[in-house]
Amino acid sequence: MATHPPGTSAPDATGGASGFTRIRLGRSLGSISDPTVVLLYSVTLLLVGFGLIMVLSSSSITSYVDGEGFFGRFWRQTQFALFGIPLMLFAARMPLRFWKQWAWPLFALGLALQALVFTPLGIDDFGNRNWIELGSIRGQPSELLKLALIVWIGAVLLKKEPLLRQMRHELIPVIVPGAALALGLVLAGKDLGTTLIMGAAVLGAMYFGGVSWKSLGLTALIAVGGAAYFVLTSSNRLARIFASGDDYSGLDWQPLHGLWALAGGGIFGVGLGGSKAKWSWLPAADNDYIFAIIGEELGLVGAVLVILLFAVLAAVMIRAIARARDRFGRAVIGGVLVWVVGQAFVNIGVVIGVFPVLGVPLPLISSGGTALIACLLAMGVVISIARDGAAYRAEISGEVKR
Repeated sequence: MATHPPGTSAPDATGGASGFTRIRLGRSLGSISDPTVVLLYSVTLLLVGFGLIMVLSSSSITSYVDGEGFFGRFWRQTQFALFGIPLMLFAARMPLRFWKQWAWPLFALGLALQALVFTPLGIDDFGNRNWIELGSIRGQPSELLKLALIVWIGAVLLKKEPLLRQMRHELIPVIVPGAALALGLVLAGKDLGTTLIMGAAVLGAMYFGGVSWKSLGLTALIAVGGAAYFVLTSSNRLARIFASGDDYSGLDWQPLHGLWALAGGGIFGVGLGGSKAKWSWLPAADNDYIFAIIGEELGLVGAVLVILLFAVLAAVMIRAIARARDRFGRAVIGGVLVWVVGQAFVNIGVVIGVFPVLGVPLPLISSGGTALIACLLAMGVVISIARDGAAYRAEISGEVKR
């Protein structure tokens, strides 16, 4: 029987172009209707839509006080969503070979953008130099670097597949110089929270990409040691851990008011728009602490619903990993899974007091243009891999004629 390369379709028995067209169309429609793909689209868009509602509610007062009107931040976030969603759809339609071919250039671009924070374009934000500003355009390049790094790791692991299980090939160039350079640039801007999320995403990509436990263990050990060093050598970070702020109560203002907001919501909440904490009592109410506003306005029911949505997203992404065609797909989805879902639970953990304040937003929900666009683009890449996985399973199950 004649064979053809994986991921391509052969003509039908007649050898005509019409048969090829029917197969290609069938594969496309099949992948779009695949339950995994549908769920990825649905949960992502549901989180974004819910996020816009909560940004409107949580930011209305501070937006008005800042002279932007009650809807200023909401309209800005809506514009970012309207820009990011088409990007997600575009990324989702890209074939797998596109991401493999462009992994190195995208990573180089991500590093170059991150390096701009140390030029006159860079600006400080709450002690972190992790933003660039050009005219009215302001962005956080580390968010895009997260995705570029994950895709690059997947491409490297696939390329070096025959050499894996040898530690030097698993760590070079993935960790040294690749991840070390990317994380070092972010850490040089004093953004430890983003660095920790990126480090976890690297470990996730390595784990799901099939790197040995020996290499994973060594990498994790170095990462934990490095994080401990940067925490212990910073009085500001130590103060966050031990909640020793300088506000009138002797406790950290933001974590305290975040917990008060959650407690005030009870089981069913005070009602959408009824938050008291958003009246300039809770800093970053529409960003890092938006989960506190969710708990206050929608109660335990709303907070649990958000947690369940991220849990469903994690489960669907794990299913997509199991169905991926190759090591590249598994590594990329694994990295994005740890990034998006892991960051969500870190953010929630900060709000409920499990973790110190790290300054990371709630993905797909918090206000912030670069973070939203980067997450949507990342989900587009995940959907692209999931679509390819659906086509691959159709091929091996005989649903696509060879």
